[in-house]
Amino acid sequence: MSGEQRVSINDTTLRDGEQSPGVAFSVDEKIAIARALQSAGVDEIEAGTPAMGGAEIESIAQVVQCVRDVRVTAWGRMTEADVKAAVATGVKAVNLSVPVSDRQIKAKFGTDRADVLDRVRRIVPMARDYGMIVSVGGEDSSRADLDFVVAVIAAAEDAGAWRFRFADTLGVLGPIECYTLFRRLCAETDMALEFHGHNDVGMATANTVAAVQGGATDASVSVLGLGERAGNAALEQVVSALTMLGGYRANVVPTKLLSLADMVAQAACHPIPVAKPIVGAQVFTHESGIHVSGLLRDPGTYEALAPSDFGRERRIVLGKHSGMAALTYALDILGVNADKGQKQVILDGVRARAIEAKRAIDMGELRELSSKVLQVMSS
Repeated sequence: MSGEQRVSINDTTLRDGEQSPGVAFSVDEKIAIARALQSAGVDEIEAGTPAMGGAEIESIAQVVQCVRDVRVTAWGRMTEADVKAAVATGVKAVNLSVPVSDRQIKAKFGTDRADVLDRVRRIVPMARDYGMIVSVGGEDSSRADLDFVVAVIAAAEDAGAWRFRFADTLGVLGPIECYTLFRRLCAETDMALEFHGHNDVGMATANTVAAVQGGATDASVSVLGLGERAGNAALEQVVSALTMLGGYRANVVPTKLLSLADMVAQAACHPIPVAKPIVGAQVFTHESGIHVSGLLRDPGTYEALAPSDFGRERRIVLGKHSGMAALTYALDILGVNADKGQKQVILDGVRARAIEAKRAIDMGELRELSSKVLQVMSS
């Protein structure tokens, strides 16, 4: 579609995602996830934090060697030591973060805004001299004075950075605020602008989408929304939301999302909730009689997203809320012929069993139940 806005999808599963409490990827897992992210079409992989030491440097270096068709970046603080640690990994791009809210500047540095600007002006050119492209991250941007954020962006651009990351570090923003903020920032600079949202009150995906609608060029995400505390914006949700809204184009392949999510969930030891948007086991499963009746006539009545777009299939299950349309559909699949009265008795039995078992009724149980009903009612 013409006029689509290109959105860069930058995945931080291997960095911020691994900072989720209790998560620790092995080197082999990091390489496998990075390859899967590349295959899925993400634009950037934030592979880790070199300042953690030798083992982390080595794991990032191996990702760099194994992933050639996507930009691999390292994350660091706005310090000379972190730049040198990033150089040791072999990355050609680095995300350098610095606090921009007065609260964090005081708590972390014991200094003021002038010191932050000085750090940007000194460290960014240093990283550039090592041959790396530099993205400057504004930690706690959402609680910072917006005029100062604009000043940091200007300093970063003057120093040779190509992108600014606006971080909603504590997840305190709402979508309307995000949209408005990025409209303002886009009016102030021509730099690439990235939004990095946290999910503390469940707003990360909505905020990321709103930031893109406001003009953000880059979306920072993680698979399954994995990350510190309540996590980050979920890659699969952001990509799907932008596609559904229309007017936006990302390179991520929707049919790769489920296998990618399964891989990360297994490596992180975080089972995927069954109702997790896009990748949950039940998100294309229907039980409600009203819904199923509509779906059997027109899938679009109760599916805004087609399961086939994600390499998945629609499932209709029988349970407490099932109606005659779903039962008839299931009996047809089984090749069971029953009249209206018999179907009603079978349906009553399905509902009763589902209530007792507190789960859906599978096809084997339906075959058994219908056989018994037909035998009794035919005798």
